[in-house]
Parts: sequence; C-alpha cells; structure tokens
Amino acid sequence: MHWYVVRTKPQHEIKTAALLEGLGVEVYCPVYTEIRQWSDRKRKVTSPLFKSYVFVKLEEKNRNQVFQAPGVLSYLHWLKKPAVVKPEEIEVIKSWLNNDSLEDFKVRDFKPGDEVEIKNGKLANNKAIVKETGNKTLKLLLPGLGWTLTASLKDLI
Repeated sequence: MHWYVVRTKPQHEIKTAALLEGLGVEVYCPVYTEIRQWSDRKRKVTSPLFKSYVFVKLEEKNRNQVFQAPGVLSYLHWLKKPAVVKPEEIEVIKSWLNNDSLEDFKVRDFKPGDEVEIKNGKLANNKAIVKETGNKTLKLLLPGLGWTLTASLKDLI
C-alpha cells in the first residue's frame, strides 16, 4: 500500500478525512492548533497544515474508493502520475508536528533557490530547497512531496 495525496474542496480537509475514515480508508490530515484573536474574544482553532490536501493510504487498485466521499476533488499528480509519499515523509511530518521544537534551526543568509540539508533534529538528513525567507519564517520546498512548507521560527532574533 502507498500513501497518496488527495485534493479536497477548500476548508473541507478535516471533514473529508473523517468521511474517508468512515469508508475504511486510512487517512492522515496533519493539523495544528493556534489561538486566534477576534475583536471580542480569543479562541483555539484547529487548522490543516496543508490547505486542500489530505493523505490516504491504500492499494493502487482501490484508488477510486476515495471519490465516494463528498469533498474529494482529485489526486495530486507529480510528473503525470499520482503523487506517492514515502512512509518516512509521513512520519517526519507527524513527529515534527508532535515533538520537534525549532530551537535547533538557524536562518543564515539563505537565498531562494539554495539547497539545504537539515543536520539536527527529527528532520535530520533531509534535503530541501529554500523558497523564501522572512524575519520569523522559512519556506522550504520538500522535493519528495513537491510542496512548500512554512516553518515558524519563534525563538530566533
């Protein structure tokens, strides 16, 4: 069985993941919790890490099963084939969301297009391409996924 990337309707990621689980499909929808401020209150909000995408694990012959769930639009394709995500990459995302602190990361004169190798932490020995740097964020392209990941670097200058 392989992990595939399914594109969903906007803002339907968590609901679609629940519907797919109800169909017996193994699903991973990485989420994070943040506190949002409104004019009259603060509230914890759970948001998907990847907007409009969820991961599904199933056999090649059962790929059409996901279209039974409302909210599923298509598979993400990479080089004209459905994008396959390595199990190690799923584990890296899970551990990064659950355990990793970004204290070991330093932003030092990175320019868009630079290739970097992460040497410490749970993301060690992974290569990424710098897409954009900011004061407190770093956008990295993870070639294995073909996505841009934005990391918040809270503890840096």
